[in-house]
Amino acid sequence: QVQLQESGPGRVKPSQTLSLTCAVSGASITTEYDYWGWIRQTPGKGLEWITYISYSGMTYYSPSLKSRASISRDTSKNLFTLELNSTSPEDTAIYYCARVAPLLDYAIDYWGKGTQVTVSS
Repeated sequence: QVQLQESGPGRVKPSQTLSLTCAVSGASITTEYDYWGWIRQTPGKGLEWITYISYSGMTYYSPSLKSRASISRDTSKNLFTLELNSTSPEDTAIYYCARVAPLLDYAIDYWGKGTQVTVSS
């Protein structure tokens, strides 16, 4: 079974960088043709993609967050990370890591439980 687990701080001060880690078990993040990424949920915007990284290391960023977000991976530890800099209270959200399976019609088939992140002073 595929499991994803987010970890990181629950609170970040405005202007600081949010760093989150997603540990993956039950599947390799380098297995073709899967994508691994970050989604967040806010009351106002609902669900939105932040970024993802493909099995080959190709990255994608939401245009609205591209300037502030960065995704990386550690294939030896089978995990990937999110760095979101210059945070503000509008970045307060539940952050999920997830897998996209192109071979399953690009279904977002596995999700972490999510982690609440609050940006406040």
